[in-house]
Amino acid sequence: MTGSEPAISRIDTSRPHPARVYDWFLGGKDNYPVDEELGRRITAMQGDAPRHARANRRFMERATRAIVQETGISQFLDIGSGIPTEPNLHQIAQSVVPHARVVYVDNDPIVLAHADALLRGTPEGVTEYVQADAREPERILEQAASALDFDRPVALSLVALLHFIADDDGAHELVDTLVGALAPGSCLVLSAMTADFEPENVRRGIAAYQASGVTLVARSHAEMGRLFKGLELLEPGIVSLSDWRPGEDGERGEPVSLYGAVGLKR
Repeated sequence: MTGSEPAISRIDTSRPHPARVYDWFLGGKDNYPVDEELGRRITAMQGDAPRHARANRRFMERATRAIVQETGISQFLDIGSGIPTEPNLHQIAQSVVPHARVVYVDNDPIVLAHADALLRGTPEGVTEYVQADAREPERILEQAASALDFDRPVALSLVALLHFIADDDGAHELVDTLVGALAPGSCLVLSAMTADFEPENVRRGIAAYQASGVTLVARSHAEMGRLFKGLELLEPGIVSLSDWRPGEDGERGEPVSLYGAVGLKR
């Protein structure tokens, strides 16, 4: 795990942070009043926001199991991992392949503050944490290389991350750099907000985030598809998270305003 000074001293509680708001949506306690305030405002406008957060979490769980079972990949790079919430990605992967290697990346000091205690994996595997901004892909790759072998396939997880990074802020360049560094046989797991299903609710949610100083963007199905350029999509392709292999945990329901997909690099 990396970090140079006590993380707790660097936590900014004056403005909401997406990882902590997400924690509040999931019923966690690792958030602050400013995060809860924004979470409550969004829920007042978009009552099913917590359901969307849970659907995103379950998509991560199903996608991780599918990757391990169908591709044999045993290395994972999870960027924008957020505050640890069980089951964590490493717990899912290592329950199937005990020697799986997982590197989590986030830039919120509160995530670092909890990482050492919560991110404990199997004796056979590796579970590490890197504190870095998602907009620094080269730095992430350099630090992750201490635990991951990039000459072998890696599953890159960008779950609920890119709706906080606009295209003009380098979203496509970020994906291109990261995917470009992966060996053939690797895959990209990605979920991101869309306004295709509930445009007015999503518009209000975006406005609430922006009023609190947080960038939030929604992408259409076509825009989501461009993030997977050159990759082979696993079935069922790019769909609402509630429709991505829901039979595995009974999650099927009304569409949620996030698309998700898994793409394989040949």
